[in-house]
Amino acid sequence: MTTTVVVRRIIATPARPAAEAWRTVADLVAVPSSAARSELDRVAGVVSYLIAAEALHRTPLVLHGVGPRLRVYCLYDDQAILGEGASEDPLSWCPTDGDWAMSVPCPPEDLTWVERALANHSERITARDWGEGVPGKSTTGEATSTAKHQAKVNIDGFLRP
Repeated sequence: MTTTVVVRRIIATPARPAAEAWRTVADLVAVPSSAARSELDRVAGVVSYLIAAEALHRTPLVLHGVGPRLRVYCLYDDQAILGEGASEDPLSWCPTDGDWAMSVPCPPEDLTWVERALANHSERITARDWGEGVPGKSTTGEATSTAKHQAKVNIDGFLRP
C-alpha cells in the first residue's frame, strides 16, 4: 500500500496571527464559497486556538479525500519570522472535493473540549491527541486504525544491555 503524501508548512506566530494562519490553510484546501470552506470557517476559532497553542509544530493536521494525503504543519518563532522552510504554494488539486476528512492535533489536556467543539460544527473535522500517530487510510478509501498498523516498541527490551 503506497499513499502519496504532500506536506505544506504554514507561517504562524509571531509572524502571522493564528487566525490568519488558519485562513491560509483554508484558502489552500477549499474553494471560496464552497460547502467545505463554510465548514472550515465554522471551526476557525477552535483550530486557531490549536495553532496558537503550537499543536501543529511537530504534529501535522492531516487531510485526506480526493488526491494525495495532505499534512500541514505550522512554523513558529524564528522559523516563522524568517520564513525558513515555509511551503504555502497552491495545491494542484482540491483535497476537499468530494468525500474528505481532517484530523487536527491537540494537546491532551484540551482534547475533550476540542473534540466536543469541533463536533458541534463538523462531522468531517476531528481532533486527536498530538502524541498519537497520523490517522491511516487504506488504498480503497476506507479509514483504518493507526493502532492496527503501528509497531509497538518494547522500551525496556530496547534499552536493556
